[in-house]
Amino acid sequence: MVMRQCTSRCNIFIRKNKAALIVLVVLLSTIFLFSCSATRQNGTGNIASSDSESVDIQILATSDLHGKFMPWDYLLDSESTNGSMTQLATAVEEKRNENTLVLDAGDIIQDNLADLFLNDDIHPMTIAMNYIGYDGWTTGNHEYNYGKDVVKKLISTMEAPLLLCNVYDENGQLLGEPYHIYECSGVRIAVIGMVTPNILRWDEANLEGWTVTNPVEECRKLIPELENKADIIIALAHMGLEKEYGTEGSGATELAENCPELDLIIASHDHTSVEGTYLGNVLTVENKKQAQTMMEIHISVEKQDDSCDIVSMTSSSVDISTYTPDSELTEMLEPAHERALEEAHKIVGELQGGNLAPENEITGIPTAEIEDTALIDLILNTELYYSGADVAAIALTSEDSQLKEGEIRICDIANVYRFSNTLYTVKMTGAQLKTYMEWSASYYQQYQDGDLTIAFDPASSFYNYDMFQGINFDIDISKPVGERIVSLTWPDGTPIKEDDSITLAANDYRCKSQLLTPGIIFEEDNLPELIEMDIHSSDIGGIREMITDYIVNVCGGVVTPAVDYNWKIIGNNWDADLHQKAADQVNSGMIELPASADGGKKNIHAITTNDLKWLD
Repeated sequence: MVMRQCTSRCNIFIRKNKAALIVLVVLLSTIFLFSCSATRQNGTGNIASSDSESVDIQILATSDLHGKFMPWDYLLDSESTNGSMTQLATAVEEKRNENTLVLDAGDIIQDNLADLFLNDDIHPMTIAMNYIGYDGWTTGNHEYNYGKDVVKKLISTMEAPLLLCNVYDENGQLLGEPYHIYECSGVRIAVIGMVTPNILRWDEANLEGWTVTNPVEECRKLIPELENKADIIIALAHMGLEKEYGTEGSGATELAENCPELDLIIASHDHTSVEGTYLGNVLTVENKKQAQTMMEIHISVEKQDDSCDIVSMTSSSVDISTYTPDSELTEMLEPAHERALEEAHKIVGELQGGNLAPENEITGIPTAEIEDTALIDLILNTELYYSGADVAAIALTSEDSQLKEGEIRICDIANVYRFSNTLYTVKMTGAQLKTYMEWSASYYQQYQDGDLTIAFDPASSFYNYDMFQGINFDIDISKPVGERIVSLTWPDGTPIKEDDSITLAANDYRCKSQLLTPGIIFEEDNLPELIEMDIHSSDIGGIREMITDYIVNVCGGVVTPAVDYNWKIIGNNWDADLHQKAADQVNSGMIELPASADGGKKNIHAITTNDLKWLD
C-alpha cells in the first residue's frame, strides 16, 4: 500500500495556495523521513530510555453523517445546530495538527433529503468532506441503497481514498484499498476499512454482480501482511459493537476477538456514543448520528532506535453542537441548501380537521405507540392501496412523527415517514401472521398489578414495533410474550384461521431484516414467501413518495384525520384516577419515566402506585 503523509492544520489554507503545499511537503519530508519497526505493545509499551522520542498520534473519527451538510433538518424544515459538516469543519480545523488523521466510517449520503443530490456531479456531502480534508473513509450500508453507479460516483469524487476490504465488483476487484498506511512523524499507521456484510440482506438487488465477504475474515488475513509495515493498526468499520441478526462478521466484538492485533476499532452504524471501551485489548469508539459527535483519540508512541511502542491510548467524544459553522464551507454549500429548502417546501395538499397524531397523554410515552392513530392509518392505507395486499404493517420512523393541520409540504410528508424505504409484499399463513404480530407485541412490558402506565421492553426498539391494518385484534399486555394477540379477525368479524392464505405489505427493511431472514421471527423451513419487491418504485418511488401520491391523486389533495381503531391494548386494569395522577405527575416533572443508564432507552418500566408523590 502507498504511504500517505498526515494532513495538517495548514490544509485549509493550502487549498488556496498550492505553492505553500509544495513547500510544506518538502519541509515535513526533510524533518520526518524515517521509519519505525512494528513492535506491537497493545497499549502497555516498554520503558523508554533517555534518548527515546515521544509522538502523540491524534485520530479524529466521524461516522453516520447521514446527509447533515448544513445545520438544518430539511425533513423537519428547521434549524438544527446539534451537528453538521459546517460545524465539523470548524472542530477539525481547531484540533488538527501535523500528526492527525481524519477518518469516517460510512453512511454519508442518505437521509435529510440528501438523495436529492444523487445525480449531481458531486454531492454536497462530498464537497464538505473534501473541504475538511479527510484522510480516509469507508462505505456504510446506506451508500448501497441507490445502486452501484451512485457508489462508484461517490468513490470517484471523494479526494480521500476509500478503505474497503470486503466488497468486490463484477471483475473481482475491491472497490477501494483494503488498507492504507499513513506516516505521521515516522510512525506508521495502517487503517483497514470494512462494511457490515448485512448490506446483502438490505440491498442485494442493488449489488447484483458484486461480492460481499466476511470483513472479520478479510481483516484476519491482512494482519500478518501488516506485521512489518505498521506500528499502529486501526479498523475503520461500519458495524456496531454486537452481531446484527446473528450474521457472522457483523460486530466489532467479533472483530476484536479474531483480530487482537488491532489497536483501535472505529465502529459505527448503531448511532450510539461510545467514548472508549475495550473489547479485549482493542480500544473501541463509536459516534452518534448526523455529526453530533466526533471521536478524538490520542495514541502516545515512544520511538527508540528501531522500535515504536504504544505507551497509552485515550479517547473522548467531541460535542459538535458547541462549534460555529465554517463560513467558507457554508458559502460553498449554500446552493445545495437552497435547493433542499425549495424541495422541502413544495406544497402537495392540505390537512383539514386537526393534526394526524394526538398529543401525548404522558410526556415521553408516544400515543402512536399505545393506540391506533390517524397518522399510522394514513401510512397503512397507502400501503394497502398501492400493494393490493390483505394486510399492511408499519412502524413509526420517529417517535415524534406528526402531520399538522394546514398546507402539506414535502418536508411534512418526511415527518410522517422519514426513510426512503420501498414496499414489498409477502405471502404467509394466518398462523405466520399471528407469530409475526406476537413478535411485534413483545415491545410492551407485561402489565403487573400496581402499574399505572404502559412501559416498553428496553431490549426492543420503537422502529421494530409494527402496527397493522386490514385486520382487527387486541393486545393483552397482562399476558406473557407470545400469548398477547387475541380476538384476531378480518374486518367483518370472521376469525383468521391458521391456514388462511394472506398477502401482507411491509417495507423492505422489515421484510429483508426480519420476515424473510431465518432465526429472527421464523425458522428457515417456515419463512413467508416473497411475492414482489419495490412495488411501484420505478414510477412513484418509495413509501414516502407513495404517501405524497396518495394525498395528491387518491385524496384529491385534501386529507382529514381518520382512524378506525382496529386494534387496542387491553389487560392494563389500573385504577383510572391513579393513572391520571401518574400522568399529571410525570407531565409536571414531579416524577420521571424510568430510563436506561445511558439515557438511550426511555419508559423502560411502568410508573407504579409506589412511585406516586402523595402531598398533604
